[in-house]
Amino acid sequence: MAMSNGGETAAGKAIADINVTPMVDIMLVLLIIFMVVTPLLQKGVSVDLARTKNPREMKEADRDDAIIVAVTRDGKIFLRDELIPAKDKLSEKVKDMLAAKVDKTVYIRSDRRAKYGEVVDVVDIVRASGVDALGLLTAKLEERSAQ
Repeated sequence: MAMSNGGETAAGKAIADINVTPMVDIMLVLLIIFMVVTPLLQKGVSVDLARTKNPREMKEADRDDAIIVAVTRDGKIFLRDELIPAKDKLSEKVKDMLAAKVDKTVYIRSDRRAKYGEVVDVVDIVRASGVDALGLLTAKLEERSAQ
């Protein structure tokens, strides 16, 4: 009964192959971790944004200190991640946030299935709060290739 001498074959030659199985295992674990964590990285409330063919890029909306108001499909209003229970509270909260900022821009993320009247009400409230600029955030429309 012959025993293997770690790293050598029965003929006495050294094995030159690298065992990649542990590396593949680690890569699969990392892939799973990224797949689980990526959806959690989205800032703010999840809404299904309206899609446009040529949206204008608003990098300022991605900043951590950006003031973003979200209107959900069922008409709930969020200021960043905080649920605003009544529309009249939105105005004072936006005013408080704008007081500490030089750039008085507010961005609105509205679900594409939200009632138009709800979104218009939010726009009116935000404008009355003293903003200099108002941005409506949309997603880029993916064009389907003709096949």
